[in-house]
Amino acid sequence: MLYAVLCYNDESVTSAWSKEEDERVMRDLTAVQRKYVEAGKLGPVARLLPTTAATTLRHRVGETIVIDGPFAETKEQLLGFYLIDCGSLDEALDFARDLSTANPSAGSYEVRPLALYKPGELAP
Repeated sequence: MLYAVLCYNDESVTSAWSKEEDERVMRDLTAVQRKYVEAGKLGPVARLLPTTAATTLRHRVGETIVIDGPFAETKEQLLGFYLIDCGSLDEALDFARDLSTANPSAGSYEVRPLALYKPGELAP
């Protein structure tokens, strides 16, 4: 089963890290990822740019508007995500726990089963 592991944190905290702190966190997260890469279980990983770089398209009946910034104001922002192939939810949660151990700040990891659709192919 594919799972998306969505990483949330207060971006004012993570963007305040020094270059050295950020590099250390990325090194620690890479160490967590390594065993899943070697097992062929880790798919794409993405680190999103800050919400100040976001643009949101909102659609309502008969109207579409484009606004700067994220869809909603929240205390935690979506900072990135992992796609991982796990045999169970427990295995995916273990991966998220390992990520949280490598992350020095507070935050959360949302683990959600994923249905993968490929353009041009019919869904199962």
